[in-house]
Amino acid sequence: MSDGGRSGCFVTGTDTGVGKTLVAAALLHRAGERGLRTAALKPVAAGARLLQGLLVNDDALLLQRMSNSYQLYEEVNPVTLSAATVPHIAARQESQPVSVAGLVHHCRVVLDRDDVNFVVVEGADGWLVPLNDEETLADLAVALQLPVVLVVGMKPGCLNHALLTCQAVRARNLPLAGWVASCIDPQMVALAEHLAALDERIDVPCLGVVDHLEDPTPENVARALQIDRLLG
Repeated sequence: MSDGGRSGCFVTGTDTGVGKTLVAAALLHRAGERGLRTAALKPVAAGARLLQGLLVNDDALLLQRMSNSYQLYEEVNPVTLSAATVPHIAARQESQPVSVAGLVHHCRVVLDRDDVNFVVVEGADGWLVPLNDEETLADLAVALQLPVVLVVGMKPGCLNHALLTCQAVRARNLPLAGWVASCIDPQMVALAEHLAALDERIDVPCLGVVDHLEDPTPENVARALQIDRLLG
């Protein structure tokens, strides 16, 4: 997104549990350090708890905290599902239909804010996770027309997962802005060789290599990230 000084990205991952939320939150922090007014979106989140009578998702709460435009929770995460499973299953279990059109409507409230110039939208799980029987999160990314940042969970199988995801993003005619290596497996064999293989095969820059951190806060993760390419 680049419109009147605005920029942003859609953050997806090679799998669930790869550090996607931490990277999204870190991108918000880095943009805030640059003096940008930031906002966050987690359009749909599955896995929630009650907090002061409100159903909330911990990932969305983190994004809300890292946004510096002081968003209400419902603005960050318009669709919250209780069950900690993929969105279309949780939505079916809870009789709460989820559609791309509905999510886009909620997202536009944030994307069109005049007082915000950097927006990070975080997906759920991976690129092709279903939202319902016909639509996926990839359809949402296409509707929002944001450049994509891919978080690669560095673990066995990551080469295949990363390259397939890059291929799928490009098949939808969306720009891949960059990728982030998230070192989630501290015992991964041949980490350097895997990083080199990805760097050779993904033809957009690596925005950062996030080491396995004892204290994985957005502020700590942000130190590893470069965001110039995202600022448009």
